[in-house]
Amino acid sequence: MVRFWMILAAVVVAVSTAAGPAHAKVAMRTFPVLAGAAAHDVYPAADGTVWFTAQSAGKLGRLDPGTGNSDLIALGPGAPHGVIVGPDGAAWVTEGGQSAIARVDPATREVKLFPLSNERSDANLNTETFDRQGVLWFTGQNGIYGRLNPKTGAIAVFNARAAQDPMTSPPRRTAWCSSPRLPGAISARSIRKPVP
Repeated sequence: MVRFWMILAAVVVAVSTAAGPAHAKVAMRTFPVLAGAAAHDVYPAADGTVWFTAQSAGKLGRLDPGTGNSDLIALGPGAPHGVIVGPDGAAWVTEGGQSAIARVDPATREVKLFPLSNERSDANLNTETFDRQGVLWFTGQNGIYGRLNPKTGAIAVFNARAAQDPMTSPPRRTAWCSSPRLPGAISARSIRKPVP
């Protein structure tokens, strides 16, 4: 069990600026997180803190590598999977247990949920990314992908050929993702119309 509590690690890379080939020096430091957190995905924030999903606890965690302290933020009954920091500086979480996207304000810790429709309650949300227009794209392990417009709260969910994961930031209005059920395949969806 100690292994689960110590899973979160931060890697500091110092790159030599000397002439010739660059050499990287890597130092790894492990940070214990709160008991029962079971850290899953991690994402560094601009302020130096590190967000992590505490999947077993159903919470979002925040680690301060400067002090080594971490704390957990309740998201509601669920199983958070992926976490990223959006263009607004907030943590955005795929909340699989609640079939919702969660936004967590870094200053107030306020949680706002954007639930999927009841017909998509078995989506098993997984990975997310923002495109250049500030729209959040996400995947679900049960054969869906979708988008959330944070400005309007509008969510659109699409059936995929197979479950898709992970997704990358869409360049030139195209969403890219790979599929573990289609080895060697990469999927793309063109975005031709403005997102509602």
